[in-house]
Amino acid sequence: MGFDPAWWHWVVLGIVLMLAELALPAFFIIWFGLGGILVGLVMVFAPGLSLTTQILLWTAASVALTVLWFRVFRSDHHTTRVGQASGAAIGEVGLLTHPVAPFQPGQVRFQKPVLGAEQWECRAEEAIAAGERVQVVSVQGNYVQIVKLH
Repeated sequence: MGFDPAWWHWVVLGIVLMLAELALPAFFIIWFGLGGILVGLVMVFAPGLSLTTQILLWTAASVALTVLWFRVFRSDHHTTRVGQASGAAIGEVGLLTHPVAPFQPGQVRFQKPVLGAEQWECRAEEAIAAGERVQVVSVQGNYVQIVKLH
């Protein structure tokens, strides 16, 4: 005689796993908890599923929810990518904290974060001393191209 879980066992397992996410904030366990709750809901409408089917359904639901989160809903496409929202940085004014020259990168600090960061590595076509106010003319990968404000 084996253990045959009822629908509420899966709901309790799901809730326990979701609460475990609070203790171990990896944002990964929650999907297994939601998978357990999903199996509990399926069992309410389709009682009598074998234990093997329940476990396969839980595994499939958990993996599907995890993949869905990491591939579709989670936005890793932050604004630092060239061509997306990088145009929003053009025209921003900052203060040069390290001098810049044509073949020597410098650093510029902005009053408010630009593309998620307050400080950026910068490049310019002319030498500009630290302490000068500069303006962003383009975003090129991990640095901003600047010109001196006159």
